[in-house]
Amino acid sequence: MDFATALIAENAALADLLRDADLSILVPTCPEWTLEQLMRHVGRGDRWCARIVAEQSMDFIDPRTVDGGKPPAGRDNEIAWLQAGAQQLIDAVAATGAQTPVWTFLGPRPAEWWIRRRLHEALVHRADAAIALGVDYTVDPALAADAITEWLERVEIQADEEGPAGGDRPLGDGQSIHLHATDPGLGEAGEWTILGRLDGIAVEQGHGKATVALRGPARDLLLAVVRRRSAAEQGLEVFGDAGVWDTWLARTPF
Repeated sequence: MDFATALIAENAALADLLRDADLSILVPTCPEWTLEQLMRHVGRGDRWCARIVAEQSMDFIDPRTVDGGKPPAGRDNEIAWLQAGAQQLIDAVAATGAQTPVWTFLGPRPAEWWIRRRLHEALVHRADAAIALGVDYTVDPALAADAITEWLERVEIQADEEGPAGGDRPLGDGQSIHLHATDPGLGEAGEWTILGRLDGIAVEQGHGKATVALRGPARDLLLAVVRRRSAAEQGLEVFGDAGVWDTWLARTPF
């Protein structure tokens, strides 16, 4: 998958939703945010990552210090500002070198890591905007599946870093969750098994049996995984111990 091209396309799709929208509308899936704040969050975030990459920083940079972190006045200018942020990141990666290590919240990663991260950030926030506006949210199944994979990769690393955490663990030792995307052609890329371990979790790609399983289109699984919609709202099939899924949702990142 060409993540840079996908980032530009996803950012443009978000911009299209916001172009004629009332930006004072509240975003129910991001409590206390308006569409205006959502737009600024995405636009500033892209510029923040671009600065990290451009400076080859190995240290955290305060997003509030990023140049151009607020859009100029006027809707056309705001939309142009939003779209320019994604391009700034892509340009920064090209100039720095895709494999150059830089700071990330998961430790040093190649600069190109940020492009995939920002792609899926935009993908999920486009869902937030679509839900707030009451419009359809469509996404290519392969892209939705990669968003689930990317999210699980991050959760697995963070869970391993935190180690045993008693009653706060998202998945108990021996418990498991299986996600099965039903879209044609995804194959193993559309199936995930999350295994509870004593020291964290492990994620395996492919089919498997689990304590609880969710089955449905990749888009709907993604919305459930990132807590934008419930499994019931998306019509997902749930098999096994639904309580394990509820605990997982309560103890994983938003």
